[in-house]
Amino acid sequence: MTLLTLVRHGQTDWNLDRRIQGSTDIPLNDTGRSDARAAAAVLAGVGYDAVYASPLVRAQETARIIADELGLADPVLTRGLREREFGDGEGMLVEEYLQQWSDWQTVPPGAETLEQVGERALDSLARIARASRRRSAPRAESIIVVSHGGVIRALLTHVSGGTLPREGDVIRNGSVHRFVAEPGSLRLLESIGV
Repeated sequence: MTLLTLVRHGQTDWNLDRRIQGSTDIPLNDTGRSDARAAAAVLAGVGYDAVYASPLVRAQETARIIADELGLADPVLTRGLREREFGDGEGMLVEEYLQQWSDWQTVPPGAETLEQVGERALDSLARIARASRRRSAPRAESIIVVSHGGVIRALLTHVSGGTLPREGDVIRNGSVHRFVAEPGSLRLLESIGV
């Protein structure tokens, strides 16, 4: 068993503008750095073994702040944790996107589906959990994983059979989502700051 704590990266200027970032590499703003420190405060008091992160700069910076605050080694970057590719929708304001494609289920040219995002994220988490079990058997490791709203949304949808997140739920910057990974399964324990 491996405990996986997923954290959404801190705020960026594009989050603030309600602009679709996708795989566009946008850095944190000052509020985003505060979000990362606040997430670290939520995570404090639990012994973590490692930090992993999406290679996008907003997730990397969030992960580094958390690792520094908790006295952990630099994050391990994992490509499968990157945000959903939005193709032609990247850089658009959310309202422009919805005018163009009417809903989030419509996939713009060059974009990934939420199911594709979920599959690659699940594969990455399974690899992280396998490596953790090899390092720490028989005890369980506790791992922090800093990723993105679309990735966390896809994972919540997967583990809940489509009942989470509920319509209108927002995966907030700096929110924390605790999962248990066992061979062949991922289970949600709790979400904080959603």
